Amino acid sequence: MPRPGDAIAARAPEPTLTIGVDVGGTSVRAGVVDERGAVIDTTRAPTPGGERALDDAITGAIRELADRHAVAAAGLAVAGFVTADRRSVQFAPHLAWRHVPVADRISRRLGLPVVLEHDANAAALAEHRFGAARGARVAVLVAIGTGIGAALLIDGRVFRGAHGVAPELGHLRVVPNGRPCPCGKRGCWERYCSGTALAATAIELLAEYPGTSTVLAREAAGDPRAVTGLRVAGAARDGDPLAQRAMAELARWLGEGLAVVADIYDPEVIVVGGGVAESAPLFLDEAREHYASVITGAGHRPLARIRTAQLGDDSGIVGAAQLAREIVNEVAPNSAG
Repeated sequence: MPRPGDAIAARAPEPTLTIGVDVGGTSVRAGVVDERGAVIDTTRAPTPGGERALDDAITGAIRELADRHAVAAAGLAVAGFVTADRRSVQFAPHLAWRHVPVADRISRRLGLPVVLEHDANAAALAEHRFGAARGARVAVLVAIGTGIGAALLIDGRVFRGAHGVAPELGHLRVVPNGRPCPCGKRGCWERYCSGTALAATAIELLAEYPGTSTVLAREAAGDPRAVTGLRVAGAARDGDPLAQRAMAELARWLGEGLAVVADIYDPEVIVVGGGVAESAPLFLDEAREHYASVITGAGHRPLARIRTAQLGDDSGIVGAAQLAREIVNEVAPNSAG
């Protein structure tokens, strides 16, 4: 005979599990996420080149996880322009989709509700709900990796602009006629403050100050592509003077850009995420100091808190899964009525 406590437990609804998928240029990463933002199971597949193959990779990853867990919906975090209704991808520079109704297409194949979000927006929502921006009224996320992704949250809601593509902070021009950018402009912020920029700065310094970094010079002579942002950060940790100088340049440009961001948005908190943020001890304090010195009204206004992301590489997965959960929660009361 069941005890009273057993009967209550049997009637209690199970926690809602949803799937978040981070669709990047190199891999499709999917995870099952619970209501506390914890990722409890994951899978990964290489990102294929063709449109149909990309759909197959995503549905395959979701099905694999759905076979192991009872999930209610899925969210996709996409590195590209997503329409304001979060149903279609307009353009994604490293993916095959061009003006494609991705959410509806994947949903039909899976029989699950599916929602899309820009990957930086998804990461910002995750940090606001579970991480470094929790409770902030106005928050900006700056994701520094190969380039710069960005998101703006106001009262916990994503600001998308008139056409769903704001804010492209990485393509603010900080150096007129500066380094060329894949976007078509020259001198964009991400050309001076990113993993790619860190490598470019190191190569320029090697040409200007030969002999100041034996390790990086040897690697550059063998193959300049070996001098990556990750490699420069590692050399800086090991005390290489040229790598440290390149890291100081990144810190200066980060502080410069964050001052512009703060002048425009006046956020309560700025969350620095992305792969480069893993090396934050090498540059973030210096960036904070430069930010505080060049912001308009320096010394006479409150400053945004500048924090590193707490959820790391899982932020896109967690944010996309949370959006999927919100869809389920919106539908449930209507279904009950």
